Amino acid sequence: MLDSTSALTSLSSFVYGTTRLGDDKIPWGDRVAIAKQAIDSGVWIHTSDQYGDALKVLNDAIRESRVPRQIFKIGWESIVQIRHSMSSQLETIGLGEMTVGQLCLGGALADAFGNGEDRAFELNDLISEGRALSYVLEVFPWTSANPLSALQKGHASKLVDAYIFYLNPLQRFVTNELWDLIVEKKFPVVAMRTVCGGDICSLVNRESYIGERARELMPLFEQSHCESWTEFCVRFLKGFPFVVATVGSTSNPNNLEVFLNYRLEDVSPLPKRIQDEILVLQRKWSDDVDRHAEPWTM
Repeated sequence: MLDSTSALTSLSSFVYGTTRLGDDKIPWGDRVAIAKQAIDSGVWIHTSDQYGDALKVLNDAIRESRVPRQIFKIGWESIVQIRHSMSSQLETIGLGEMTVGQLCLGGALADAFGNGEDRAFELNDLISEGRALSYVLEVFPWTSANPLSALQKGHASKLVDAYIFYLNPLQRFVTNELWDLIVEKKFPVVAMRTVCGGDICSLVNRESYIGERARELMPLFEQSHCESWTEFCVRFLKGFPFVVATVGSTSNPNNLEVFLNYRLEDVSPLPKRIQDEILVLQRKWSDDVDRHAEPWTM
């Protein structure tokens, strides 16, 4: 787990997610500008070649600013694939190494991690080679079995310093069993999708599971007297001492400033009653919906 040698000891409590940098409907200059705004603020960057031209946008922003610390999504089912994923992304963005690799494991390699097999820990060779300084592991409800097994058997921290998954008041994208073990062991978590993709006042109008959940949650948000949905979401995460950072994405400079103004170190937890009621809802949502979802349908 996190120790004095981990790259995550310097992780900023807010990490700028770059999904919006790949939106070609937004002028290139505007995308470079907000990437530079994030970099200039000193926060880490979360990125991937799955996000359109985000890496090329970052390359331009870095040339105008400096090299930020970063988390790159890398995968998938073999060390060869992961090595290629690392190399191609670093080449695109113009860097020699990544600070942290977000392991998106599949197939036999995911099973090897769950079982504690040597071939999973061969991924540490890439760290020895200087391709990355550290790993975190991406988790979803439909991939929770192997991360659960790795924690139960005590070998998860031999490869990764934290688990990273969607965690906000409307999404807790690990199974109840895995969540309970994370809480028990206080295993570090990086929480993605800080505000679940929007403001609750707009989310309630969606005809989806997110809209249904937002409508259930709205009374608790109103009772909290928070000034904004961002404040509510970050204060919810503050209730978990093992959450080391949140990852939020935006293309709006003003919204980025809001993220920067509500960092984990700057807020207090939600009132206990409200926090506990959210946890009850999340446990129900996880059992009724999340654990039964087909991959990538949520």
